[in-house]
Amino acid sequence: MLTGFPMTVPADSWTEQLRRGGLELAILLAVAPGTRYGLEIIRHLQEATDLVVGEGTIYPILGRLTRDGLLQAEWQASAAHPRKYYRLTDAGTRRLRVMVQDWRMFASKIDRLVQAAAQEGGK
Repeated sequence: MLTGFPMTVPADSWTEQLRRGGLELAILLAVAPGTRYGLEIIRHLQEATDLVVGEGTIYPILGRLTRDGLLQAEWQASAAHPRKYYRLTDAGTRRLRVMVQDWRMFASKIDRLVQAAAQEGGK
């Protein structure tokens, strides 16, 4: 643990902020291989990462990503009932590429800081 820094934000709040920051990227990654409907995205995120996302969280983000032109939504009839399927648009594919690059660069920098802190702490 770092000393000399006040702990003004509870760890749960920090974790939630981190999770929210990565959720848009996670959703775009979930639809990158092909179209998925909302509940299918939720299940994929949970199965692939143990990331539990509720419908009340994911659908507003899907709506915003659609309005922003990163996703295209299309209703399709199914055996049970119609479902709205989402897929990346060309703009969404470009945005995802940039987001993945930015994520990797940022994570790499944080990893270097973690390693430096561990090495300095071991002195």
